[in-house]
Amino acid sequence: MNITAAMVKELREMTNAGMMDCKKALKETDGDMAKAADYLREKGLAAAAKKASRIAAEGLVGTYFCEKCNTASLVEVNCETDFVAKTDEFKALVEDICIQVIAANPADVDALLASKFVKDETQTIADLITAKVATIGEKITIRRFARFPATENSMVDTYIHMGGKVGVMVELSYAEKTEALTEVAHDIALQIAAASPVAPEYVRRSEVRADHLEHEKEILAAQARNEGKPEKIIEKMVTGRVNKFYQEVCLLEQPFVKDPDMNVEKMIAAKAKGADVIRFVRYKMGEGLEKRVDDLAAEVAAQTAGIK
Repeated sequence: MNITAAMVKELREMTNAGMMDCKKALKETDGDMAKAADYLREKGLAAAAKKASRIAAEGLVGTYFCEKCNTASLVEVNCETDFVAKTDEFKALVEDICIQVIAANPADVDALLASKFVKDETQTIADLITAKVATIGEKITIRRFARFPATENSMVDTYIHMGGKVGVMVELSYAEKTEALTEVAHDIALQIAAASPVAPEYVRRSEVRADHLEHEKEILAAQARNEGKPEKIIEKMVTGRVNKFYQEVCLLEQPFVKDPDMNVEKMIAAKAKGADVIRFVRYKMGEGLEKRVDDLAAEVAAQTAGIK
């Protein structure tokens, strides 16, 4: 298979590995992007083989909490430039869409666009977006949203990080609603938002998908072999490294950002006995979208000359 400069660039953006290493990985895997990313991780050449690291689209992540209906929403709305994303008009639009998600409870983005705007039922949300495109002068899209209604024994908290670059919504169950519980909920939302370099994907170990775990074990075993470790101790090494994997991807096992000597689960037990995390969602603005401006084009072209 012909390995193109565009393929090398895409793999580099996914893994942060060097371009020549990316070129070799693609050749070794016959151009399979996912296998090439795994190859780089196995060789210890990739910082993190996550397609979600391709972050470039502009826009905002916004939240809204309705005290009357005890429901929160989280929305990502994209535009073309950071300049527009910072304007009051765009920020107001994002808030309106957050409110609409709570009011209309749409099944998906298409249903949201088709719903009657709660502030003006003579138009739909699609009409609202079209009007804003005309006045703002940029393409505007609603990418995704989530809606968490609290129950009699749960509460929802939201957090916006870095001025709308990251947004979090979390739901906690509780035995007793106290000020300490409210503080814990906010701390957990902050924990999820600020997590770096790996954001949590699950609440607890039991939620980790079997295929995700097996894939990680394969990568860890390959890493150990490439480090020259004998087969008889690789299994033990993988077990130890899997525990580190759980600490990265499971919220309750992560070191608490305000006190790394305890994990999130122990923090909750200490400050809000009987509370537990039900679910959460974290949006990082633009994750997984193609870059609008190609900063690496010249560098890739220069270093991959001759690739067909």
